[in-house]
Parts: sequence; C-alpha cells; structure tokens
Amino acid sequence: MNFDLTDEQESLKEAARRFASEQLPELAVELEKTSDPVPDEWLKRYADLGFLGVNIGAQYGGLGLGPLEALIVMEEFAKVSGAVAFPVFESCTGPVKVIERYGSDALKQRVIPRVCAGEMIIAISMSEADAGTALTDLKTVGKINGDTIILNGAKRWCSGGGHADGYLVYCRLDDTPGAKGIGAVYVDKDTPGLSFGAREQLMGFRGVASADIYLDNVEVPVDQIVVPAGGFPKLMAAFGLERCGNAIMSLAQAAGALEDVTAYVQERQQFGRPIVEFQAVQLRLAEMKMKVEAGRLLIYRAACNAGSENPSILDSSLAKCFANEVSREVTGSAIQLMGGYGYSKENAMERRFRDSWGWGIAGGAIDIQKVNIASAMVGRRFNQRAS
Repeated sequence: MNFDLTDEQESLKEAARRFASEQLPELAVELEKTSDPVPDEWLKRYADLGFLGVNIGAQYGGLGLGPLEALIVMEEFAKVSGAVAFPVFESCTGPVKVIERYGSDALKQRVIPRVCAGEMIIAISMSEADAGTALTDLKTVGKINGDTIILNGAKRWCSGGGHADGYLVYCRLDDTPGAKGIGAVYVDKDTPGLSFGAREQLMGFRGVASADIYLDNVEVPVDQIVVPAGGFPKLMAAFGLERCGNAIMSLAQAAGALEDVTAYVQERQQFGRPIVEFQAVQLRLAEMKMKVEAGRLLIYRAACNAGSENPSILDSSLAKCFANEVSREVTGSAIQLMGGYGYSKENAMERRFRDSWGWGIAGGAIDIQKVNIASAMVGRRFNQRAS
C-alpha cells in the first residue's frame, strides 16, 4: 500500500495546478459576477491541454488515464472555483462516462470526441419535482415507436440545464413499476419539443447554469437509448464515479480555503504579532488540515479500489459524505479566522462557503449518503416508504 502519487500523477497535478492558479482566478471572479458558465474559448483551452478527457479513452480523443488522475485535475481547478472546474467534472465523472460505458458505438463516436475537444457539454437530467432522493418515483416516460422513442415529462435541478448541448435523461421506458422500468436516453439540445425554464437563482454554484427541462413529444432515434429499461442498477453503479467527483469538488473548497487562510494568518497582525502565533489559531489550523487530508484519502481510496470499474456505493458514499461535511466545517472555520475579510465578497472565501453547502445537497444529500453507508454495512437496502 503506497500513499504517494506516481511521478506521472505528480506531473499531471502540477500542470493542472499551474494552469488553474495562473490562468483561471480572473475568470472565476467574472463567472461569479455574471453567473455565466465557462465560455467556449476557455473550453477549447481546457481541451487543448487534455483536461476535458483525462479518463476518457484515447480512441475518443481523451488521455486514457484512470479516475484518480481525473480527480487530481478536478481538485486543482476547483480550488480556484467550482464554476471553472464544472466542465471538467461533467466530462470526467458525469454523464459522458455513462455514455462511454453503455452508449451505442454511433452515439459514442458522435458525442464523446466533441466533448474532449471542448465543442460540446453534456449534462445529466435525473431529478423531478417528486423524484429527487426517491428517484424511482420519476414520471418522465419514453415510448418506443418503431425506430424512435418519444419522451414526455419535466425535470428539475438540472445542472447545465439550458446551457449544455446534450442531456442524459433518466426516464421510465416501460410500465414496470419502480426501478425496473427506468433507463436513460440521450437528447440533443436542439431536438424539437425540448425546452427550458428560467435559470435558477441559487445561494451558490454561480457560473453553473441550472434550469427545469420540459419534454413535449421529444422524438429521438432508439439508438440514443443509453441504458434500456431494467438498467437502473447500471445507472446507480455508474453514479459512484459522480459521487467521487462531487466529493473532490466539495473537498477542493476546503483545500483552497485552507491554503488561503494559512497564508493569511501568517500575514495578519494583531497585538503586535502575526495571529498564527496564537495557540487558538494553531489549533484551528491543525483541525482543518486533518479534515482535508482525511477527506482526500477517502476519495482516493474509492477511486483506487474501483480500478477500471465504478467506485462502490460504500466507498463513494463514505467519501462524499465526509468531504461534504468537512467542506462546510473548514470553509466556515476559514471565514472565522479571517473575520471581516473572509466575510467580504471581495474575497473568495465566502464563495467557497456558499458552494460547499451546495455540494452537500447535489448528487444525493449528506443524510442519504449515511443511509447508503448503513445499507452497505448490514448488506441490505432499507425501505424508506410508508407502509
């Protein structure tokens, strides 16, 4: 068991860190002000350096590396801001990986190389008004009609909604109740009948477009069925990687906060000396460091244990739950140490604090991760429905 990164992984981390820290801070500030997503010209720059296909197969234009390498890159970007990192998150741990694993050859060849080239963004569309945590209650339906499938329904809380070029839509593909009737279909943004609500105004996640999605007799070819009815377990297994992506995006808020506040307490003076000289500050720094390092190890373990497969529900839920909680605690402590400077919008700290709360809601809330953990511990799923 070796906890050191390889020379190649260290080189990748340093390349991502240098690009993110030198090139992206001004973009992060701009996205925070406008709430616009990363512009196309920046996506091309990401793509030229391989950051949009770190763990995508080389046959599709990716680097062909593993999930750990993708998470390493994502952390360095997300330390600057979640908004500038979001395209990397979507391409390396989101719906693109589901398409790569389960989509038809034609769909993979049409979509994935364009994602790796920075020409296309794909979003996932899972939740509905009455189907978030209770995802098997979703009502969006797809009816197969010859060589096409017709989709009807409405989706909520789609990160990328209205901005992404394509959507992986979870829907009910036959009349079998519960999970067994659920699959997923890919839909292009310009497909007739697909429309979007107003952009959500959220506490954080500025620079990440989010909107409701409406499907009114949306007709697509049957070869755009990525996972057929009965494939819900495959979708949930694939979601293990997205949990790890969520975890590292969340942890990065804490890691970036820790770096900034460590520098701050060595510069900020009170009572004639740097505040790092006070034991209370030293104890707070040590606690923050322990939490960040423990969170990163849980995420890395989930990725390494998975190998070429998807991270397990247990490993990914442990990583996400801990990272989500740590992120909130560490960014809160950083604001407290920085006082008014940390609370000011002129500083990145308050942005990190707001974003940290979002990651603990997105992708399965913290308490749901604890249910997943308990289920894995005792070897069975718990029925949350009223009897």
